[in-house]
Amino acid sequence: MPASPIRKLVPFAESAKKRGIKVYHLNIGQPDIETPVPMLDAVRNSDFKVLEYSHSAGNESYRRKLVTYYKSVGIDISYTDIVITAGGSEAILFGMMSCLDAGDEVITPEPFYANYNGFAVEAGVKIIPVNSSIENGFALPPISAFEEKITNKTKAIIICNPNNPTGYLYSRKELEVLKSIVKKYGLYLFSDEAYREFCYSGTHFSAMRLEGIEENVLLMDTISKRYSSCGARIGALITKNSEVLNTVLKFAQARLSPPTFGQIAGEAALDLPHDYFDATKAEYKLRRDTLVSRLNDIPGVFCPNPGGAFYVMAKLPVDDAEKFCQWVLESFSYNDQTLMMAPGSGFYSTPGLGKQEVRFAYVLNANDINSAMDCLEKALEAYNQQK
Repeated sequence: MPASPIRKLVPFAESAKKRGIKVYHLNIGQPDIETPVPMLDAVRNSDFKVLEYSHSAGNESYRRKLVTYYKSVGIDISYTDIVITAGGSEAILFGMMSCLDAGDEVITPEPFYANYNGFAVEAGVKIIPVNSSIENGFALPPISAFEEKITNKTKAIIICNPNNPTGYLYSRKELEVLKSIVKKYGLYLFSDEAYREFCYSGTHFSAMRLEGIEENVLLMDTISKRYSSCGARIGALITKNSEVLNTVLKFAQARLSPPTFGQIAGEAALDLPHDYFDATKAEYKLRRDTLVSRLNDIPGVFCPNPGGAFYVMAKLPVDDAEKFCQWVLESFSYNDQTLMMAPGSGFYSTPGLGKQEVRFAYVLNANDINSAMDCLEKALEAYNQQK
């Protein structure tokens, strides 16, 4: 199993804190937005004498209410098309294990969510990257780039939309491009839509709305980021392909059932007012604008403006961003403060790519982001002067 590139620098951050240094954590997508009170109250007020297993596919009441949510975002499904999972992570893993055999290949644009590597190892399959570029904001690579990677072992394409780690929001036109590849080669399309509600420029178009490939699409979803509920560990795998769904259910039965309290919280979330996301989106947009502006004001730094999620990838004026990220935690502070970043190379599988890039998660308030950027600017000056 590969180590997480997002968490590998944790010992250096812990050491900095022990030295009295305040560390701004921009390395991991843990929102600081408060979890909605009705979700927490639903768990607190649960009234049962036995904490039982749920149905392996998840509580029927929750799945039926999810149908209404998905209908509100243009996705027409039945509750029987849904399997509730232990976070979006289990949905992705179940999708890989259900649709691919050991040795098969799944193509994805890189940089990509680093844990796809771990899921692929667990499933015995191989991630095949198609490079996207920071120069054009990580737009979808052309059809030819995908076709060059397709072999007789290729069984699926996986995308994250909006994207983690880049924040790129794939357009309907780009999804139609993927549809043409899926149809031509008879592939599955895995669509990780964990950040659907957080789009700032353009609107989200779900892969579930692509016509003509309904049997090929698997939607992976989660309440973790949507409702700032990462610890609930509740996700969903959704598909209209009954054969795939039956296979997924076998994996779901093997792990018995998804978390009960998490499902209670997830079901309560569906009763939140329709305007719940308005304030959250506005806050994330403020943070994005603050971070992107500050980054691009630092000499030698380039950061495209992402359309969604709460991440940016930035190119820094350093030779090796991983060494720089470690140095910032190990040997640098400004006013007894420093910051933690995720080295960009960890989101690529092609050797040598992303060496000058880092991912920032704008999960801190704008004041903290500004303080973190003050540290980054001073750190780059000091780091490059010592050479």
